[in-house]
This record gives sequence, structure tokens and C-alpha cells, in this order.
Amino acid sequence: MPSRFGFRRFPLTFSVVIFAALYSASAGSPAYPENQGEVRYDVALSRDVMVPMRDGVRLATDIHRPATNGVPTSGKFPVILERTPYGKDGGPSGALWAQYFVSRGYIFVAQDVRGRYASEGSWRPHRDDANDGYDTAKWIGEQPWCDGNIGTVGTSYPGGTQHALAISNPPYLKAMIPVDAMSDYGRYGIRHNGAFELRWMNWIFNIGLPEGAHPARDPAVRQALTQLGKQVRDYAKGLPLRPGMTPLKLAPDYEGWLVQAMSHGDYDDYWKNMGASVVDHVAEYKDVPVYLVGGWYDSWDLQTANLNYVALSKAKKGPIRLIMGPWTHGGQTLTHGGEAEFGSEAALDFAAFHLRWFDRWLKGIDNGVDREAPVRIFVMGGGDGHKTPEGRLFVGGHWRDEQEWPLARAVSTPYYLQADGGLSTDLPHDSPPTHYLFDPHHPVPTLGGNISSNGELMFAGAADQRCRTDFWVCEDARPLSARNDVLVFQTPPLDHDMEVTGRLIVKLWASSSAPDTDFTAKLVDVYPAIADFPTGVDLNVADSIVRARYRDSLEKAALMKPGEVYAFSIEMYPTSLVFKRGHRLRLDISSSNFPRFDVNPNSGEPLNNNRRWAVADNAIYHDPQHPSHIELAVVK
Repeated sequence: MPSRFGFRRFPLTFSVVIFAALYSASAGSPAYPENQGEVRYDVALSRDVMVPMRDGVRLATDIHRPATNGVPTSGKFPVILERTPYGKDGGPSGALWAQYFVSRGYIFVAQDVRGRYASEGSWRPHRDDANDGYDTAKWIGEQPWCDGNIGTVGTSYPGGTQHALAISNPPYLKAMIPVDAMSDYGRYGIRHNGAFELRWMNWIFNIGLPEGAHPARDPAVRQALTQLGKQVRDYAKGLPLRPGMTPLKLAPDYEGWLVQAMSHGDYDDYWKNMGASVVDHVAEYKDVPVYLVGGWYDSWDLQTANLNYVALSKAKKGPIRLIMGPWTHGGQTLTHGGEAEFGSEAALDFAAFHLRWFDRWLKGIDNGVDREAPVRIFVMGGGDGHKTPEGRLFVGGHWRDEQEWPLARAVSTPYYLQADGGLSTDLPHDSPPTHYLFDPHHPVPTLGGNISSNGELMFAGAADQRCRTDFWVCEDARPLSARNDVLVFQTPPLDHDMEVTGRLIVKLWASSSAPDTDFTAKLVDVYPAIADFPTGVDLNVADSIVRARYRDSLEKAALMKPGEVYAFSIEMYPTSLVFKRGHRLRLDISSSNFPRFDVNPNSGEPLNNNRRWAVADNAIYHDPQHPSHIELAVVK
């Protein structure tokens, strides 16, 4: 869709990004030189080896071995394993990983997870991946061609299969690189502070189905599911989604999972035992070297940095490493994310990055990776905001090594909401609350953000917070700040550059006329007007939501009493950004962010089972007794 930045957005699939990754070496990012003098091998492929699991189900596995003139080389080699729902041999990523690693003296093993593509069994997202991963690792380690060392790769869902494998504490596992990895689903990622992330509806409709799903082997079923995927916007607008009422019933495993995930809000064993919930299973997580890779605009950013790195680095010898770039989901080889350009330094030499880690921990090569800083972050910002030839806003940025995350030297600084729309470090004065009406039939559109699996529902990354008439959720072309249901609080223009790196936590005091509603928060970097952008740019930095019934506990819902004031805590995804002199920091408060999150009908009915909708009169308090604010991690 066209934007005011002058370029067209296209859906960027995970496999396309990885394809680019393995064939690109970026000029400005951290240098990861390959080892010199490495023997190069051909590849010998054993396709669809059916590896038995403990319950008798067999998983389809491709084994790529070093070879000379097509004949497998004798001897033992370390193994790189990827377990994926996206097709072990159907996309470019697996074949390219194989070519890259096998030629350098590794065996590459790719496996379809249970219930997907050529593997047997029923698909249950990540629930079987701990046991299946364990059984696969044990089988690999016992083969005559394995030297007893296994490393794992994979982005997104395959990143989650790595976490599930580690939680099973398998033999032979020696090193991991989970990239943008699924984990801790009930807190953030699938359910998000009680709300549901609708990208998972798109995943089921268009990514999980009809490709790879066993029911779609029937041509008539495949046609029906393909048509269903084209209607995902209609279904997103027409929630709730009830079982047996749509063509999704033709794929009962997928319908059952989606309906239950949309209906199950309480953070209990349903979520904690899904398979890759790292923070709930730190004790079981195998103590091996792990390099966590995430992006400031990725959908799993908060889990990667604030949850998984913090938990694992405290509990394990590892070593545990973290790198956070300015990337969207799977965008490690790109210099841009959404409508923002971050400069040539931003892209990662993805393949060489992996090779160094595995050379050190699987082959014992002393390449110095174990002596590098434990945390490497890309500090966004510093650019002059001009329009690039591609039509993007030049945000700029640079890499920096750190010794911990969050940064010990970052100062948690509250910026308080003011009755006049200001945002400052001064405590608010006595003032009445600010009311607004939240109509579920006219939700605030999602414009960029920490999104993946988005398809045609929405677009990801940094974006100007102004609607576009050609974007299906927008009703007009106004900036979101002009909506009456968006409360805007902003600082005066900054008189100096200000770096914010770390956690972003909003503390609100609010009330509602409804027994249940949502409150959303979004941090925005407001650019002043320049020649390329004469009305300025409102660039999203981070956002989040809380469903009011989960304000006190994610584990147990409690409806509100209409008109009563409650405290809410909303943790956004972390960031690292320099707000430049002359810019404003802005905090937008509202009650919807669609279609990133499902829209609260304000009725207090069971989740995904409402029959009624109501307009809610919501109020935000900003007075000495209710000092609503955002806590910014300010780095001097």
C-alpha cells in the first residue's frame, strides 16, 4: 500500500529474509570473519528419513552430509539442527543453511515438526516439541556420522523449537542461536496482558493453512482453506470466532488451537506448559552457550531481552549472549524496518555470525567470540530525518557493546501525564480526569509496531502514525493524534539529545463505565517539520496493552466496578533510541490497537464468546493522588 513516504509496502516473508541473509554480507555491521583455510565440501542429501519418536510417531528429516563428488565423507562431524513447521525442504532457508554449513565441515539436519508437511502425527503448537526435540537430538547423537556435538538454528517458530529442546535437557546439545524466538506465549506474543494478538489468526488462516497442514492434502479442503485465508480481514472484523461455524472446521487441529487460544486468557498451565515458556522452566533449561537474537521492532523483542536474557544470564553459566538490532521480525540482514532507515551499520552478516558461534562451541576453535561483550545493542537515532531515495525516514543509529541488560547506568525517570496534554518530570497538579469514549466498532488502527505473521492484516516496524485511506482499517487520512479517542501527552521540544535504552513501563490510574475494557499506550518520537516532511513525522517507538480484567493478575480475571478508579501497569517492548534535540517525546493513551490486538467489546462477557458490544466512557487520571506516568530508562 502506498504511504506518504512514497514507497509501497509488500509482505516480507520469513523465508525471503533468511534467503537474503545467507547471500548477503553487510558492509557496516559487526564484522564476523570466517575461518581461513577451511576445507570446502559438497553436499550429500538423505531425504525424508523417518525418525521415530517415543510414542511411535515418525518425523520426516533431511540429512545433509559433507561429501566429495556426491559421496558422503567418512568420519564424524558436528551437527546443525533446525526443527521447523515451514517445510524442511519447501523453502530457501533450509537448502541455503545446508549449503553454507556443510561446505564448512558440518552436517545440517532439517526436520518437519509433528503434524506438519511430511511428518506424522497431529500438530499442537510447541506442545510436543520438547519431547520430540529430545528424541531427535538423542537419535542424531547416536548416529555414526555425528561427533556428539549439536547446535541449533531457527527464526521465529523454529526459534521456539530451540527453547523447547533446551527445556527438555537433551543429550548432545552444545550451543544454540534462537532468533526472534517464540516463547512465554501467555504473557506476550499470543496473549498480551490478557488481550489476543490477532496476527495468530492470520498465521492459522494463511501461513499454517493450507501449506503444510495434513487436511489440505485433500484438494477440495485445500481450495476451501485457501479461500478462507483471503477472508481473514472479514473474520478479524467479525469476531468472536466460534468452533464449527467457519470453513476452519475442515482443519480441526488448527481450529481447536485458535479458538482455545482466543478464549483462554488466564495465565495458567495451559500457557506455561505450551513447550517453550523459558521463564517458567529456567531450572530445566540446559546450561549451554546460547546467543539470543532479537530486534527492537520484532514481535518477540520483550521476551528475548527482558525475560529470556535476564532469566538465563542469572541462572546459567552459558555463556548467554544477547544482540538487539533495529530489526523487524526476521530482518537481521536489512538496514531498514518499516518506514525507517537505520544506515548500513544496521544489517547483520547473518551466516558468518552463526558460523563463529558454532565454530567456537562445536569445533573448539578459539576465535574470541567467548571474550566479547555479553550484550550488543543497536542504539537507534541520531540521523537528520531526511527522506532516502527509497522514500524512508533516515533515523540512523550505531552499535554499542554493553556488560548487562537492562543497563545498570540507565536512570528510571518518570514522565507524568498533565491535564493540559503535557508530559514532564513534574508531578501533576490537582485536576479532573480526562474522559474519552471508546467505541469497539471504530477501533484505533494499528500502524506498524512489533508485529510478525501479519500478512494482509497490517504492516510491521517503524511507521508514521497517520492513517492512509488505502489501509483497510483506516476510515480517513487523519493522524491518529487527531482522533477523539486518543489522548496525547507530549513534552516541549527537547533542548538536548536524550537516549532512552531499556524497559518502558506505563503506570496508569483509570476508570471505566464498563465492567471490562482495554487501555493501550504508545511511545512516539515526534519529528519537527523539515523540507522532506513539511508536517513532520510521528514515529512509533513502542506500544502495549492491558485488558482491564487482568489488571491485578494475569492468572485470574476480575471485572471492574463501573466508575471505580484502578491502577494499571503496561510494559511496552524495550527500546534503545536517541530522541534528538528539537524532537518531542509523546505518549498516546487509548483503548484499542486493531488489528494488532482483538477489540474489547466492553461487555465483560467470556473471552471470544461475546454477543454484546458497548461504548465505554473511559477516564485517565493525572493528579497527585493518581500520578499516571511513563518510566523511561534514560542514559546520560
